[in-house]
Amino acid sequence: QVQLVESGGGLVQPGGSLKLSCAASTSMFSIYAMGWYRQAPGKQREMVAVIRSGGSTFYADFVEGRFTISRDNTKNTVHLQMNSLKPEDTAVYYCNAARFSVNYWGQGTQVTVSS
Repeated sequence: QVQLVESGGGLVQPGGSLKLSCAASTSMFSIYAMGWYRQAPGKQREMVAVIRSGGSTFYADFVEGRFTISRDNTKNTVHLQMNSLKPEDTAVYYCNAARFSVNYWGQGTQVTVSS
């Protein structure tokens, strides 16, 4: 069992930045693909960014170069740096750890982009 704890969400104005962090409670952190997903009210959860164990990264089209996912295998953490935030980025952001068919989720952190 892997526990994931997100932090760093909050209220930010349009055009602002936030950095989300996720701490994982596993010594096997490096073997997991780590990802950030989000769910806005009334919408399905969607992938934002994923970083594989080897370091390759994938982003949703709507990111448009504004977000950067990174991982620190020495600290068992994954980050999502979000710049140029838009109101439509408002959602609960979830951290995910995946390996084959096994998925673990954090409790989520709220990101609200509003003036």
